[in-house]
Amino acid sequence: MVALDLRRLRFLREFEERGTLGAVATALGYSPSAVSQQLNLLEKETGARLFEKAGRGVRLTDAGRLLARHARVLLSAAEAATADLAALSGEVRGTVRAGGLQSAARRLLIPAVARTMAEHPRVRLEIFELELEQSLPGLRLGTVDLVIADEYDGHPRPRPDGLRFEVLHEEPLRLVLPAAHPLAAPAGPVSVAGLRADVWTASAEGTGHHAMVVGTCRSLGGYEPDLRHRSNDADVQLELVRATGAVALMPPLALPSDDPALAVRAIAEADLRRRLFVVTRDGPRAPALTAFLEAVRDQAARLGH
Repeated sequence: MVALDLRRLRFLREFEERGTLGAVATALGYSPSAVSQQLNLLEKETGARLFEKAGRGVRLTDAGRLLARHARVLLSAAEAATADLAALSGEVRGTVRAGGLQSAARRLLIPAVARTMAEHPRVRLEIFELELEQSLPGLRLGTVDLVIADEYDGHPRPRPDGLRFEVLHEEPLRLVLPAAHPLAAPAGPVSVAGLRADVWTASAEGTGHHAMVVGTCRSLGGYEPDLRHRSNDADVQLELVRATGAVALMPPLALPSDDPALAVRAIAEADLRRRLFVVTRDGPRAPALTAFLEAVRDQAARLGH
């Protein structure tokens, strides 16, 4: 009978998901040589050849893919057992790893961390800034427990099987102009088409925000925006508007409550909206994750008031 080590099976699942030893090492905080050593030990334990050469790297063999499929089931069962045992004890303790985009971290995750720390001091909370696409492998594999992501009208996010998606908050998008911009007065809606000649700022290419800005300029304005400035930091984008005269398209949660240097205006052509949603894995939740998720939901409910 083969005795399978769950920790080494996780290395195998990470490799199946990420494709290289280097990516596995980065995700799990090991050196590539340590990852290779653990996978070599797994081959010895199973007595099967799990990897084969592929160019400068390696890939899974048929046996490796077969074992990776079983590893998914075994690791999910282990996680469910851990959650059930924690719930049976009635004690709220453990580690919750949560990520999200900047505005979500600032307005939802951090207040939820503060509340959970006060109510459940034995829960360890780890927070990081991360886009949904970057976090999906970690969510599926169990190295990330919760992610808050956003989605814009006309730009849906992927919804892979095995994950739960719950909408937390919805808000209208706003054009952000320098206060001295010719279209900033009067205070009514501003046309995207009227900003054809302006320089734009948005998040980095490959993000949902970047795709939304480009798509909005194309669909509502009929032009390709002069998108010269890219930053995932909302404060950097706003400073570009103030200091350089660039324009932006941003959700209210990312905006200051009052800034005389900025003109925040509705979009004349359409009511475009952004939704914030929380993503977790299917299956039983440990009490620590349940408590933190409840704090996140309560904080989201306050955003509308």
